Amino acid sequence: MISVVVPCYNEERNIHRLVKRFLPIAGKLSEKEFELVLVNNASYDGTSKIIDEEMGKYDFIKKVSLKKNLGYGYGILAGLSVCRGEWLGWIHADLQIPPEAFLEFEKIIRENPDKAKRFYFKGKRRGRPVSDTIFTIGMGVFESLYLGHRLWDINAQPTLIHKNFYKRFVNPPYDFSLDLYVYYLARKLGLKVVKVPVVQQKREEGVSSWNHGLKSRMLFIKRTLIFSRDLKKNIKGRP
Repeated sequence: MISVVVPCYNEERNIHRLVKRFLPIAGKLSEKEFELVLVNNASYDGTSKIIDEEMGKYDFIKKVSLKKNLGYGYGILAGLSVCRGEWLGWIHADLQIPPEAFLEFEKIIRENPDKAKRFYFKGKRRGRPVSDTIFTIGMGVFESLYLGHRLWDINAQPTLIHKNFYKRFVNPPYDFSLDLYVYYLARKLGLKVVKVPVVQQKREEGVSSWNHGLKSRMLFIKRTLIFSRDLKKNIKGRP
């Protein structure tokens, strides 16, 4: 079974479209082999109500409700904690990245039944604004040099991992650094990084919860640098 977690913070205008995009995936894999975990990350709009409406329509949807928003990473971790699947994934709710990439991941798993448990699946973003691409390249170069492992397009979506890898998580971060933590840990453990090209779309509804311009990016960089320092110290030498 594949379980996909989607953290939702004030995404009332995206939920219906999000579920619709996952219907072909649930249909192809069958509802017994697919689970969509929608995490209401303490939204103050109608997100919770709309998730309930979708749950009434489809049995493959599960809901997690958080009373306090402790961060993007915490929302994902809360969802992962209730997943039933052998394979665990996550993706943003804004539909900028096509969830159909999970079908590509599943195909690779079927074609490599003996090796796939040691794969770390990740999207490879295309079609992004030049400024975003430059920012991503800069962060990738820095983290690769600083942490000693090739880390490219760190925050790319979607992500899919085996449950055995998930069990190796120790004190993962609650913010956007979760993607860096998982990527770095995968490298440290010698997992094979498998990337599937995805074309990033323009957000149709809602606004980003963190990317509001230069100031927000500078704060993001600051938090990431602090976490990178702690990450290198705490995971160094871990088998």
